[in-house]
Formats: sequence, structure tokens, C-alpha cells
Amino acid sequence: MTAIAPAAPYAPPTSDRRLLLGVFAVLGLVMAVWGTRMPAVQNAAHLGPGHLSLVLLGAAAGMVGGLQLGGRLAHRHGPSRLLIAPAIGFGLALALLGQCRTLPTLIAAAVVFGLAHGLLDVGCNASAVHCELAYQRPIMSGLHAAYSIGALCGAALAAVTTWMPHNVLFATIGAVTVLAAVIALPSVRAATSLDHAPERTEAVPDDAKPAPTSNAPVWLLGALAAACLLAEGAAADWSAVHLHSLHSSEATAAAAYAFYSAAMAAGRLAGDRLTSRYGAPALVRAGAAVAAAGLGAALLVGSAPAALIGWMALGAGLSTAMPSLITAAGRGGPRAVGTVAATGYLGLLAGPAAIGALASLTSLPTALTLPVVLAAAVALASHRALESR
Repeated sequence: MTAIAPAAPYAPPTSDRRLLLGVFAVLGLVMAVWGTRMPAVQNAAHLGPGHLSLVLLGAAAGMVGGLQLGGRLAHRHGPSRLLIAPAIGFGLALALLGQCRTLPTLIAAAVVFGLAHGLLDVGCNASAVHCELAYQRPIMSGLHAAYSIGALCGAALAAVTTWMPHNVLFATIGAVTVLAAVIALPSVRAATSLDHAPERTEAVPDDAKPAPTSNAPVWLLGALAAACLLAEGAAADWSAVHLHSLHSSEATAAAAYAFYSAAMAAGRLAGDRLTSRYGAPALVRAGAAVAAAGLGAALLVGSAPAALIGWMALGAGLSTAMPSLITAAGRGGPRAVGTVAATGYLGLLAGPAAIGALASLTSLPTALTLPVVLAAAVALASHRALESR
């Protein structure tokens, strides 16, 4: 005999989704402003590449710590508690980074910046999982599209304000972030779908017994997230270098990452509809196959136009992978979201360095086969990982 679980007792207000769209967009905008104006930070503090890497390492350490701490806090108190205070800390830390002129102060501020980033990342993604379950249809890809669009806007803003001292820009964006967080506080308090996932409306056999719990699916999701974010790091740090090595102009080389980002944003905007139609496992598998084939073919052809198309294929193909992996992880609770996100960011941080090391031993086209191979691995393993959740 089969019992039917009761339907969710409420329809989620659209204000909850709009709130999360804003949080994701601000997160992308702040990160893009910070990354794009990095050379100004380096020059102001007279840092060499090695010292700058220490600042970035401090931000990475803070972020990983924030992701792990955020998972525990969200599990205990609810993820919406991580939407306001971390956002305020995020904005203040950005403003503080603009004022630092010595290596020790930059490292300390970067750790705080990364910690706030990690906490906010868990808060918005875990809240998004609950909101998506309340909607009973995919919305995660659209939320991650807001991040991509925010990042594009942040990069454009930083590019058109190069005349402005970076400390003024950082202070302005930081103040806007803090103000937005304060304004959003009543909306977070009134939200009904951010902290508690509704009961599923699935048929459940009366004599069904809970399956033994295992961390293996979560770590598989984390490994796939690391593979996807390694490809993102490769695009951010090596796409322009790749185009330059093919004797393209500076403008064309700089456009490579913009093409990648635009393709990813477009894919995420369409991702929810495609997920509803085809299902996340099939969509992620097909997209990862397109990513691997597109960039792989571009490396074989070895021309600038093919490279631009290849980076676009990588962005479009992997666009729905991370949203789907976060959704799958979220069904295991906020701690699983934190674990998958932290593992994924390790790929983002370590990937560009690994490609650089491979390029020094072989060649850049050979080194760039690493994201191709990993995209192919996502295509092969994603169906099992997503179905297992």
C-alpha cells in the first residue's frame, strides 16, 4: 500500500525569489569588482607576484573556512540567518581592502573578505534549495544566472571606472552592499521558504525503510563541482593567454573571457526551462559533452576564431552543471551544500596553477586539455551523481 505525502501548505511568495536574485547578483558584482581591480591593489601596496599570491591565499583560506562554518550554522539556525550579517561583512571587507597599503593588512582583510564570501555563499545557495523545493520547479539555474550577470556588470563597471582610484570604487561598492543588506532585512525576516523545505509530494511505500546514509554521493558531487570550477578558473586566468598565444590582438584576447561569461549567463537563463523539460542528469551530461567537444576541437584547430567558439562552448556547456550539483547537494542539508561548495572552490583555486605547471612542462594547448578531460568526466559521472540524490 502506498501513502501520499501531503502537499506543501503554502505557495512561496515571489518576493523570496526576488530577494535571492538580488543576493546572487550582488555576490557576483562584488567578486568581479575585486578581481578586475586586482592590479590596482597590487600597485598600491607595491606587491610582487609572490606577495599577491599570499593575499589571494588568505582570501581562499577564509572562504573555505566560511563555507565549512556556514554549513554548520545554516544547519543549526537556518540559511536565511547567513544572508544579512555576512553581506554586511562582505561589503565592509571590500571597502577595507581598498584602504590597505601593506602586505599584513591586506592578508588580514582578505581573510575576512573570504570568510564573509563563504558564509554568504552557503546562505544563498542553501536558501535557494529550499525556495526551489517550495516552488516545486527548477529555479536554481536562474539564480546562478543572476550571479553571472552581476559579475558581468561588475567587470564592466570596473572597466569604465579605471580613472577612479580603486579605494574609492571599493568603498562605494562596499557601502552599496551594506545598504542593500540593511534594506533587505525586513524581506529576509518575512521570507517563508528560505529556511524550511516543504514535504515532497511523492509516493512513499509504507514498508520502505531508510537507506543507510553515506558521504560518498556528497563527495562525488564535490568532485564534479571541483571539475566544473577548475574549468571556470581556466577560462578566467588562461583564456586570454590562449588567444594571445594564437597571435590575436589584445582586444580579441581580452574578449575571450567575456564570450565565455556571456555564454554561461545565457545558458543559465535557459537552464530552468531545459531542466524542467529534460531533467538535470540528462541536461548536465549533454552540456558537459558539448563543453569537452567544443574546447577540445578548438585546441586541435589552433586558430583564434576556433578558440573563441571553444571557450563559448565551455561556458554554455557547463552553465547548468553547478546549479544542478548545488540543488542535489542541498537535499542533504546545508552542511552538504557547504562541503560541495568548499570542494568545488578547491578546484577553482588549484586549477589555474595546475594548468600553469603543465604548460611549463609541455605546452599551453596540451595543458588546456585538462579542463577538456574533466568536462568529459563530468559528462560520464554526472548522471550517477545526480540520480543518486
